[in-house]
Amino acid sequence: MINIPRCKKFSGYKPCLSYHNCLQNGCQLDSKENRIGTKILIISLDALGNVLLNTSILPAIKRKFPESTVYWLTKENARPILENNQFIDFVYVWNETDRMILRNMKFDYLYNGDKAINACAFANEVNAEFKKGFVLNGDSVIIPTDDDALYNFRMGIDDQLKFRENKKSGSHIITETFGLDYKRDEYVFNFTELEYKFIDDFKIKNNFDRSKYHIGFNTGCSNLFPNKKMTVEQHIYLITELLKNSYLKVVLLGGKEDTERNLEIYEHFSKEDRKRIVYTPTNLGIRAGACLMSICDVVITGDSFGMHLAIALNKYVIAWFGLSCWEEIDLFDRGEKLFPEGLECSPCWKRECPYNLECIQMIDLKKIINLVIKYCLTDTQKSTT
Repeated sequence: MINIPRCKKFSGYKPCLSYHNCLQNGCQLDSKENRIGTKILIISLDALGNVLLNTSILPAIKRKFPESTVYWLTKENARPILENNQFIDFVYVWNETDRMILRNMKFDYLYNGDKAINACAFANEVNAEFKKGFVLNGDSVIIPTDDDALYNFRMGIDDQLKFRENKKSGSHIITETFGLDYKRDEYVFNFTELEYKFIDDFKIKNNFDRSKYHIGFNTGCSNLFPNKKMTVEQHIYLITELLKNSYLKVVLLGGKEDTERNLEIYEHFSKEDRKRIVYTPTNLGIRAGACLMSICDVVITGDSFGMHLAIALNKYVIAWFGLSCWEEIDLFDRGEKLFPEGLECSPCWKRECPYNLECIQMIDLKKIINLVIKYCLTDTQKSTT
């Protein structure tokens, strides 16, 4: 019987190093980083912001299992979020081939934080000694695997807890769901060297002025919850007021679903004003969008993937909320959250509003302007460069 190396680099179909026979001569890449150790599968499929938020569990996993191999199963659209992540060894995509491969593997731990039938059904199929988070019962009902996941489970079925009582962030909740040690770890998102070059080239092409503060406007959100957007008129008002300050420039940000909206906002302004508005492309994908956001000092955003991305990039974030739960968002002491205080129906998570989107109308635009100016006037980094 041959002794198969338990090394992350050993695939079984070609040498790890040219002309080195691992079976005969032993592993030449043996180290804590390369040993398989504890095998962990994370299921976090879609909702891009949620996938990015869930990367905050990775430092806690490595503290608990320093010698381990982390596999992550996600949807194709979310896969770019996980690229170049030092804590993830293998990313699998939600398709028949990858699910077949995962079914034939054996894991020590399965972590499934998705309260969705497809994710929980697959969690049932995974061969893992310990399962944490959520699975399906025999009636196809989503259930928690143990007491660690009970609070998270109740958040989904108890509106009083979710909308009124909860004070824990999403990162806090998912970390506890998996029985991990919560230390307020931040999201994990890293640029590659090529992406840093892309950022530098974009700055050169657009005459980037380091002496100015670049205020990013993440103007839209997923089409799944269209009522998480500010109106075009509100964005125009904010930009008009901010451009009265000569030390500010505006950066329009967004995905492909925001193309028309950003163009409408941009074309509202005069040619002279447009010289201080950076209109970024919206069709280059998630990672290019992150590169473009990286040039900003401040990001103004609703609760969207763009907000989570700004948090991951360590930006000063001014986030406004209406239908979604502001308590679940941790800005890590870099920003401000604005929400409609005293509005009984908010948060609600409804896709259609019976009250003419009062929560959107209540966004304090003057406070946003004051927060931007206050940040710029109190920031010492620019003044010393």
